[in-house]
Amino acid sequence: MVRNRKNLLQKKVDILVLGGGTAGCVLANRLSASSNRQVTLLEAGGKDSYIWLKIPVGYLYCIGNPRTDWLYRTEPEAGLNQRSLSYPRGRVMGGCSSINGMIYMRGQAADYDHWQSLGNPGWGWDSVLPLFKISEDEANGADEWHGSGGELRVESQRLHWQILDAFRDAAVQSGIPAIDDFNRGDNHGVAYFRVNQKRGLRWNGVRGFIRPIQKRQNLEIMTHCLIDRIEIKDHRAVGVWYRDLNGFEHYIAATHIILTAGAIGSPAILQRSGIGDGNDLQGLGIDLNHHAPSVGQNLQDHLQLRAIYRVKNVPTLNIRAKGWLGKVGIALEYGLKQSGPMAMAPSQLGIFAKSDSQQPRANLQYHVQPLSLEKFGEGLHDFPAITASVCHLQPESRGTVMIRDRNPESAPAIKPNYLSTLSDQETAVKAIELTRRIVAQPALAAYEPSEWRPGAHVTAHGELVKAAGDIGTTIFHPVGTCRMGADAGAVVDSSLKVKGVENLWIADASIMPRITSGNTNAPTVMIAEKFCREFLKGYG
Repeated sequence: MVRNRKNLLQKKVDILVLGGGTAGCVLANRLSASSNRQVTLLEAGGKDSYIWLKIPVGYLYCIGNPRTDWLYRTEPEAGLNQRSLSYPRGRVMGGCSSINGMIYMRGQAADYDHWQSLGNPGWGWDSVLPLFKISEDEANGADEWHGSGGELRVESQRLHWQILDAFRDAAVQSGIPAIDDFNRGDNHGVAYFRVNQKRGLRWNGVRGFIRPIQKRQNLEIMTHCLIDRIEIKDHRAVGVWYRDLNGFEHYIAATHIILTAGAIGSPAILQRSGIGDGNDLQGLGIDLNHHAPSVGQNLQDHLQLRAIYRVKNVPTLNIRAKGWLGKVGIALEYGLKQSGPMAMAPSQLGIFAKSDSQQPRANLQYHVQPLSLEKFGEGLHDFPAITASVCHLQPESRGTVMIRDRNPESAPAIKPNYLSTLSDQETAVKAIELTRRIVAQPALAAYEPSEWRPGAHVTAHGELVKAAGDIGTTIFHPVGTCRMGADAGAVVDSSLKVKGVENLWIADASIMPRITSGNTNAPTVMIAEKFCREFLKGYG
């Protein structure tokens, strides 16, 4: 509850950025580059000073931790056999770049060409590739596809697993080509992921975009500021109400307001501000400022199907991390060399494949891990095993995000609607079958893989659909809830201006009209880069 309202104008700024996640860090950097603009960024979480935000394996201690995670949950999902999933979102400076899997993945060229075909000029692959390169600092140096010297560090992983090499070879034996780079526009193939790390440390949005410029006199970053709502007057955004750590409410007036609160936070803030479906908002007692039924619609996410295989005759993290001696060895390896399991991203080996020969491009992505557990937050199994997690890259299922009440401390209702179409169910079945074909190849035979989840006895189509619902979980890629488009129903136009409201923009993953084919952090950086360039052209 609000303990006190200070109705007097606290202050006024030129540009107000709402959300200190990946996109917010980029905006703070780019928009404050000129000293004639006063930029203020508000972040609901705290600073990224927690030690586990720096060590790559620290995601285990940050996801599910109220210090760094919003602790969202989905509503019970019919497609997941009525299960409710934890839905991690970063509540800390750097946002999800502070707790994610660190994989640097742009998606495929066709993703962006599709965006452009929907009436969004300038969003095709040829237009966005230079923006990816601008922010990139590829450890191998610049070339036709990659940039060097940017803020976003990209390196190879600092560990090696024999079982993953064998899985890579098995994928090749199954007909998937070996490649050396997932970021050239056509991802079909198998390779090791590149990661946002530097010398064994996580490289988040803060380290890349904020630390080098944090002393700029025209940039103010305020943490522990929970956004209540945007003040709208005569269809114009004029300021923002927020709550501080003690529950006191404050107001900042601003000439330009930019939402970067993500696919869950941005639609929720709009809805509390009276921008959304009029019937829904009035039912919650919120005065309607702009009828925009698409706010909170079009939620898309990648559902990962986590197939687990017991193995023999080869080390996996399950065994290496078992017991105090193993844990001490892992800690020493990281302390001395900044390598080993403590330096590893959750997934090391990637595969982009086609669910069937009729697919025009890769529509499946694998994250292969040298470990296994029943579900996130639980301990590793006490037997050697690997996880071959596979997700449908272009799902047809669409979900929703809707606030439950006017209180910004209340979690919204999140309904991804996984596996709600027959096409998505069919692709899930084919994905499990493809995983089995890969594991059956000679390259893995020496390790005697046996299927633990969902189980080799599950073979009928209906059983496999149910199994997908049992082993499926989010891979943390929600997007699309404030989609960009030329049609009347789109929330923002191609410049990312909110339709029907002046002085208000959105620049985060919520604007994606369709989810990208892969991990979504790098595309979010690109979205922020593109917004800044277009915004500054017309800045007055």
